[in-house]
Amino acid sequence: MKVLILISVCLIVEAFGASLPKAEINNRTFPESFRWGAATAAYQIEGGWNEDGKGESMWDHFTHANPNVTDDKLNGDVACDSYHKWREDIQLIKELGVSLYRFSVSWTRILPTGYLDSYNQAGVDYYVNFVKGLLDEGITPMVTLYHWDLPQVLNEQGGWLNDSTADRFGEYSRIVFENLGPFVKLWSTVNEPKTTCMLGYGSGENAPGIKQIGTAIYQCARVQLLAHATAYHIYHNEFAAEQGGQISLVIDATFNEPDTDSEADAEAAERETQFNLGWYANPVYVGDWPQIMIDRIGNRSTQEGFSESRLPAWSAEEIEFVKGTHDYFGLNMYTALRVSAVGEAEIGEPNYYNDKGTAVAFGSDWTPSVASWLASYPYGMRGLLNYVWNHYKPGEIYVTENGWATDGEINDQSRIDYLQGYLSNMLDAILDDGVNVAGYTTWSLMDNFEWARGYTQKYGIISVDFNSRNRTRTFKESAKWYQHTVRTYCLVDECVE
Repeated sequence: MKVLILISVCLIVEAFGASLPKAEINNRTFPESFRWGAATAAYQIEGGWNEDGKGESMWDHFTHANPNVTDDKLNGDVACDSYHKWREDIQLIKELGVSLYRFSVSWTRILPTGYLDSYNQAGVDYYVNFVKGLLDEGITPMVTLYHWDLPQVLNEQGGWLNDSTADRFGEYSRIVFENLGPFVKLWSTVNEPKTTCMLGYGSGENAPGIKQIGTAIYQCARVQLLAHATAYHIYHNEFAAEQGGQISLVIDATFNEPDTDSEADAEAAERETQFNLGWYANPVYVGDWPQIMIDRIGNRSTQEGFSESRLPAWSAEEIEFVKGTHDYFGLNMYTALRVSAVGEAEIGEPNYYNDKGTAVAFGSDWTPSVASWLASYPYGMRGLLNYVWNHYKPGEIYVTENGWATDGEINDQSRIDYLQGYLSNMLDAILDDGVNVAGYTTWSLMDNFEWARGYTQKYGIISVDFNSRNRTRTFKESAKWYQHTVRTYCLVDECVE
């Protein structure tokens, strides 16, 4: 889950014009095959940071070395204490009524140093027991292999800037497939690689705190895509035939529309799309980086005096290795941006924002949240789904994150309004536009540690009392609304067929 928008995606002019029409909340029902769920991530909820053999992750190290990296100077040492309260959490998921639960495995619980020789049976047993517990209650696990918690040992060896990290990720993935694969049919490899690179290696706001916005982010992207492809090929070459699961990358994206009807803004919106969504989707679904990135970064690199582009070139073998490594499109979608053209920046310190050459803002009439990067523009959900469907032609899409930030109130009507509006537009995309959205896992099942924001912003439909040793969980009004939606496949009190 991101904490700051440094990203954006999608121009949909060719499908809907400059902006989508407003609509009433949909009173039709979702298809019977649609799968409802909720999502979390290991470091954000588990706690137990050094228990039962678990190793140190880069987020453990980042928050312990300098508590000031989070707004409230807190960390994920205990978080929601889900490491100890997993049985209670399964009952909450069952009560919610969803059929999917998306969660991540902590790499350092399985391999504390990131290397095979540190194998930790207690960590493996924890996840096997958890997955079996979900299945016993009729809940399908959707397992993310990596959600930002790289082993600190690997981080000290270069982390996502070191090609060997992709190999270590493959070894770790094989261990997880061997142990959880008999019980898991839905996998994602890397969650939001763009945000990992932009915030961890660009702005330095997230672990590991590197600030190289014009260089390291591009190498980080390359290594994470290689890691994803490595895990994908291991699964399909060694496990898929027997286990019968699906595996893909999860990409975060925004809906982008031109700020005006000018040709320059239309081009800027598409450029914004390619420097964000395309940056990660193009290598997987088309092959190679988007051409606009190759051209612009290459040209600016030359003018800056570099002997080669700051965007690392793929070899022909690497392009083929990454291309086609998807079984579905995993999409995290929260918000939208209005995009305008800007003049070419002067040559100076390398900078991603100068590379893409756009300016972005929220619409003046969009509803803001307590998170600076998140405003509500429900029609963007339909636009983004159409863009992904038409440009990348996946067989199916899972919306793997979508949610709203508040201060934590139980009566969270603003979250209900947000979810209702976005899901209404999703249903339009399914029923009217022919987009195959197979399922949806809202962010988040419960309030949790939100990275650099600590515990100051709440995305959960279930409240967690972080002042209580018991980490007491309470259904918010949004959870009750979601229960009704999951049970009836209907966003309003009564639907038509």
